[in-house]
Amino acid sequence: MLTKNKKQRIIKEVKIHDTDTGSPEVQIAVLSRRIDDLAAHLKKNKKDKHSRRGLLGLVADRKSHMKYLEKKDTKRYNSLVKKLGLKKTS
Repeated sequence: MLTKNKKQRIIKEVKIHDTDTGSPEVQIAVLSRRIDDLAAHLKKNKKDKHSRRGLLGLVADRKSHMKYLEKKDTKRYNSLVKKLGLKKTS
């Protein structure tokens, strides 16, 4: 589970300005962390179909945020992909 402190640390790493909490970079980073946590949970609990469905929703949401950022600003998109170690959507 993503606690308040963990979320603040993630935001601190990728924020654009001091009060940034909703930029695509922050949203993608938080979603990525939630996806990682849920994937680890599913490795231990293989029959948890409800969590698997939630994971698929998170992955789809992150993909749409990444497509948006790539379309708006390719330079920011590339730096975020490099920073988080993600695959490019294209």
